[in-house]
Amino acid sequence: MTKTITDDKPRIHFDCTKCPAFCCSIYERVQVTKRDISRLAKHFGVTVESAIKRYTKMHSGERVLRRTHDELFDADACMFLDREKRGCTIYHARPAICREYPARSRCSYYDVLRFERQQQDDENVLPLFQITFRQAKKDVQRDDKGEKVWKWEEGKGGRRKAKG
Repeated sequence: MTKTITDDKPRIHFDCTKCPAFCCSIYERVQVTKRDISRLAKHFGVTVESAIKRYTKMHSGERVLRRTHDELFDADACMFLDREKRGCTIYHARPAICREYPARSRCSYYDVLRFERQQQDDENVLPLFQITFRQAKKDVQRDDKGEKVWKWEEGKGGRRKAKG
């Protein structure tokens, strides 16, 4: 049986089962909505209030999933990440943000992982990422050949880091 790929179903260019769960580990928070909490409560057979206390916390004014230490990245990761299998233990009850990720047909973390493993000729290589958020202004300029050159200037507001 062959699968037809159409414009409304973009081809997927990553395999989460071959990734060490960068998305569960690298971001410092996973925001949850009321609907996400209700889904968790139903999944675990507990009240919404109990799900809030057990599985979430407040972080900078938003409700997020709790995290626990992950030895692989030596950092905190989603509490629902299976540290051995590197997969989601609540896949069918996962929050909307996880359902939408990466919201495109490619995952940049998977691309870097595959690239580095190929370059190093080692399927066990694990590139480490650190995400730094900065406010920046983008300005389009032209070089001496008339081609676009992007100029970035750091804006006000400092920066925030997400380690992984």
